[in-house]
Amino acid sequence: MSFDNAYEALSAAEPDSESRWAFGTGFDDPMSGVDTALPDGVDGAELGRYCLMLGDDALIASQRLTEWVTRAPELEDELALANIALDLLGQARLLLARAGQADGSGRTEDELAYFRDDREFRNVRLVELPNGDFAHTIARLLVLSTWRLALFGRLTESRDPVLAAIAAKGVKELTYHRDYAAQWTVRLGDGTEVSHARMQRGLDEVWPLVDELFATNETDRQVLAAGVGADPAQLRAEFDEVLDQVVEAATLRRPEVSALAGVAGRTGRDGIHTEHFGYLLAELQSLARAHPEATW
Repeated sequence: MSFDNAYEALSAAEPDSESRWAFGTGFDDPMSGVDTALPDGVDGAELGRYCLMLGDDALIASQRLTEWVTRAPELEDELALANIALDLLGQARLLLARAGQADGSGRTEDELAYFRDDREFRNVRLVELPNGDFAHTIARLLVLSTWRLALFGRLTESRDPVLAAIAAKGVKELTYHRDYAAQWTVRLGDGTEVSHARMQRGLDEVWPLVDELFATNETDRQVLAAGVGADPAQLRAEFDEVLDQVVEAATLRRPEVSALAGVAGRTGRDGIHTEHFGYLLAELQSLARAHPEATW
């Protein structure tokens, strides 16, 4: 059978045909064969809240990175940032799906992404900052990917097989994210006088939100005691070692700024967000809320 264009060929393929890759088939399922039952002694509600936190981090970071599509300084970097955004979106989908399954609510990934209000999101505030210039985005990506890689490295040993499988997949992706950000940090920092200044400013702008990444909340403590989570406070040494190496190679200085406090000490994990978050969420959710029963 012949077709006039590639789209007709994809549309005409059998539903189970791997040639329909553009519609989401033909890929290996990272959860294939993974036992989804809750491990003994694990509180499903706490595991659900934990997966929700990590899923929200990835979802919001992905949304910000997609804003660079058609706007990045080079086509190669536009593709790189788009691919990183897709990696994070994939992590978000798996984690949000596990959250709705573990807590017994049965909420789907779409329900959690599109039909919660801003105070119900539990992402760290770092990921919701506006992009700024390219150096600012690179600084944020360097901080986020270094922290998240250290976290996922530990979660590969989680007693929850689903979370461990998600982490194992994510480690490979996050290693690339961190390397990409580190290379650009060095390139900009050790480049021209202008690029050096912009890269330093980017680090200075994101640094007030770094301490929040390592704050331990009650959900962290509960899942850590159950053997399914990791203590964020124990990630700081690895994070600092990597950042120090990159900053030194980039001829930059490590920022010395006070942490940006939340409301009465509360942070994004408590639903306290920056003034930018509501606008981001409105754009993220607008289509789904306008057509809540639509299928694609």
